[in-house]
Amino acid sequence: MDSLMKRLTYLILMMLSTSVFADTLALKEGHPQSYEVKKGDTLWDISAYFLDDPWKWPRLWGANPQIANPHLIYPGDMLTLVFINGQPRLVKKPLVRRSPQGRVINKNSAIPMVDLASIQSYILQNRVENELWLEQQPQVMGGERESRHHTTGDIIYVDARLPMGQKLGMYEEGRIFHIDDEEIEGHDRELILASSGRVVESGDVSKVELLSNLRETKAGYKVLAIEDEALMSAFYMPTAATLSQPAHVLAIADGKREAGHLDVIYFDRGSKAGVKAGQVLELYLDGEEIAIDNDGKPVQASDRSLYDKLIGSTFADRQVKMPDIYRGNILVFKTFNHQSMGLIMLNERPVRVGDKLVIPDSLVLEIE
Repeated sequence: MDSLMKRLTYLILMMLSTSVFADTLALKEGHPQSYEVKKGDTLWDISAYFLDDPWKWPRLWGANPQIANPHLIYPGDMLTLVFINGQPRLVKKPLVRRSPQGRVINKNSAIPMVDLASIQSYILQNRVENELWLEQQPQVMGGERESRHHTTGDIIYVDARLPMGQKLGMYEEGRIFHIDDEEIEGHDRELILASSGRVVESGDVSKVELLSNLRETKAGYKVLAIEDEALMSAFYMPTAATLSQPAHVLAIADGKREAGHLDVIYFDRGSKAGVKAGQVLELYLDGEEIAIDNDGKPVQASDRSLYDKLIGSTFADRQVKMPDIYRGNILVFKTFNHQSMGLIMLNERPVRVGDKLVIPDSLVLEIE
C-alpha cells in the first residue's frame, strides 16, 4: 500500500511540474534586458524582442503592478525584464526627469497590439458571401450622369425597391472560394467595396446618392446593406486557435503570388468552424513526398518520371514524407461563415496559396 501511495504521489508531482514547465514563457535567446519604446512600435513587435512566441505578449505584461492598464505603453517608456514568481514580465522603469515639467501625451497615442493601418481597409471593404444568395441581391443599373463610371456625388440606379435613407455599399465581385462541404449549395464569392451611398428615392428602380468612393462604381456591381463593423481593438487579447483539422491558405488578399510580413491572406475556415478574431495560427508548407526507387534510393520530386509518380501514389510504402516547413504565423482579424482573413505577423519564408495553418506548436506541446 505504501509503495502504491509513493507511486501516486510521485506521479502527481511529475504532472504538476510538467504543467508548470509547459506554462513557462520561452524567452528568445539573446534577448535584451531592457527596451525603450519607439514611435511605431506595437505590443507584438516589442514582445518579439523577448519571446519565441510574441503572440503571448499578454502574459509578458500580465503581472505588471505599476500600470493600471498594462497595455498603455507610450513612446519613450523604458521597459525592463524582471521575474515574478519565476515568470518573465516586462515592467515600466520609473523615468527620473530633472525638469518638473510633465509629459504631455495624446490619449490615443498608446502603443497598439498591431499596426491597424495594415488591416483597416480590409476590415471595412472586404466581405465573402454565398454565390446563390448573391444572385438574388440588387445591382447597379446605371446612373443619371452619362458615364460608365460613377463617383462621389453621383446618383445611381438600383433595380430594387429600397427603404428611404438606407445606407448601402456597392461591391465589385472578386474571386470564387470553393466550399468543402456537401451540405452547402454553391460557392462563396469575394466582394470588394467600391463605394457607399444612401437611398434618396425609393421605387421599383431606386435612386442612391454616392457619399464616398474607394474606386469607381460601375453597372453590375452588387448593392448590399453596409455592415456596421468596428475596427478590431488595438488591445485585442490574442489567443491560440483550436482547429481540429488543418486549414489552408485560399488567396493572398492583394493578388500577389507570395505573401510576407503584414500581408493579408484568406484561409478556408470561418466562424462555422469556431474561428474568431484575435486567434493565432501557425503557417507551414507541407513536407515533400520522397519516392524510393527499385534500388532503394530516394528520388527527388523534380527527378521523378510519370511512372515513378504513378508507382509512388499506388504503393504508399514507397514514399517517405519529409517534415513540414515552418513559414510563420498569422493573427485572425475578420471572419466569415466559411473563410477568415489573417494578418501575417511573422514569416521566415514566403507564404503561398495552399500553405497549411495549424494551432501554434507551443500550444500542442502544452496540451501533450
